[in-house]
Amino acid sequence: MNRLLYAITLALLASCSAAKDESAGKRTTQGPVTFTTVVDCPLYDGMTKQSAQLAVVGSGMEVQVMDTVDAYFVKARVTKEGKTLNGYMYRTCFPQK
Repeated sequence: MNRLLYAITLALLASCSAAKDESAGKRTTQGPVTFTTVVDCPLYDGMTKQSAQLAVVGSGMEVQVMDTVDAYFVKARVTKEGKTLNGYMYRTCFPQK
């Protein structure tokens, strides 16, 4: 009886891990997504308001959002005056979808 229970438990665990592996293979990695800012926002070099400002991004500028790293910040790439700057911006700088 114990061997049968052990075999069934082992089979169930194996089927769960196989299903998990299949779903992981279907996930695609997405590159940067371009958004247009709706308000003037600073581009910070870190994820706090005390971080140094790299630039101020004006309303209507295009920003490439590379990652949503936090509940408040996104990792962003901005091209301003011929320079490409990478940093962090508040999520509230972009329209809600």
